[in-house]
Amino acid sequence: MDRGASSLRTIAIAALLLAGHGVVGGSDRPPDAAPALSAPAAAFERLKRLSGIWRGRSTKGWEDQVTIDVIAGGSVVRSTSFDAHPGETMLTLYHMDGDRLMLTHYCVARNQPRMVASRFEEEGRTIRFDFLDATNLPTPGSGHMHSSILQLRDDAHFTSRWTWFQDGKESWMEEIVYERQR
Repeated sequence: MDRGASSLRTIAIAALLLAGHGVVGGSDRPPDAAPALSAPAAAFERLKRLSGIWRGRSTKGWEDQVTIDVIAGGSVVRSTSFDAHPGETMLTLYHMDGDRLMLTHYCVARNQPRMVASRFEEEGRTIRFDFLDATNLPTPGSGHMHSSILQLRDDAHFTSRWTWFQDGKESWMEEIVYERQR
């Protein structure tokens, strides 16, 4: 073997050995460490920690009880809302779609808007969802929930803000402050 080929072989072996120790590519992670989660995946993991029963109060004065649980092998966070509209139950499902965090809201308005998480702030503690599409929406201008912002303050408190969209404009937004029930 000539000297040039031997040198290239030595460099290649050294690069492989260093890569196995997290040196090549600038990684500071130990070789056994799990890869860092994407912002949507990290936010979804944070949503899973909301599992429990919550009491909420709206800025419009009504109260709500929400039950949050994790279903379908850990792939869906289900939020069931009672009392937001007297005698009605609404459902919101959060799930990953590839690397997108999505929600589907089953609304008392009898439509089902789907939203995609578009912004993550405060290490996933604030998540903004924006309208993607909806089922059972007669026209694009028909009334529907159009965006939502979740602020996951700590293990015992979170807020949600929902925007109603109709006839080409946002017509109201309200905030609901939730506290975990023991």
